[in-house]
Amino acid sequence: MSKLNVEQLLLGSDPEKVKQTEGRIELNASKVDVIVQRLVDDYARPLDEYIDVCKQIITDKQNPPTDEELDDMCMTIPCYLYFISEGQEALGLREDVAKAIKMELYNNTYEQATGTIADKTATAELASQHEFIIHSCYQRAYKQLKMKYEIGLELLNSIKKVIGRRQNALNLTGRAHN
Repeated sequence: MSKLNVEQLLLGSDPEKVKQTEGRIELNASKVDVIVQRLVDDYARPLDEYIDVCKQIITDKQNPPTDEELDDMCMTIPCYLYFISEGQEALGLREDVAKAIKMELYNNTYEQATGTIADKTATAELASQHEFIIHSCYQRAYKQLKMKYEIGLELLNSIKKVIGRRQNALNLTGRAHN
């Protein structure tokens, strides 16, 4: 359905029904968010907490990060990224299993259903709705961990550039004095 058709449909809809549907969406989405956040936090909480500390150090304009702090970040972030990648692998495996369970239930239900193809499809989709949502939770958690890994890697590379610039500045200052 095109965007224009959706807008026309909503404009002609009962505002109370739209609010009820939005309420259902928010309620169910918040439940999914809780599951996804729990899955992600199991693997990412230490990195998240460390990046919060790094952010405080980096954004403190009164006290720029010391060389020791930057070195610590360069040594610590890869350790946390290691565990993030381990979590990605674990969530990827669980996502595969969730997908297999969802498809097994869908296919078995479809096979046993009677009626037209549309009837069978509707019956199978309804029967596997819970498994579909669980599979989606694992997909989203995997994507979030992947994103956190990539952002952590980007932060690490940025810190290395700062260290490199500082070293170059020291080398230039040392040469100027010779």
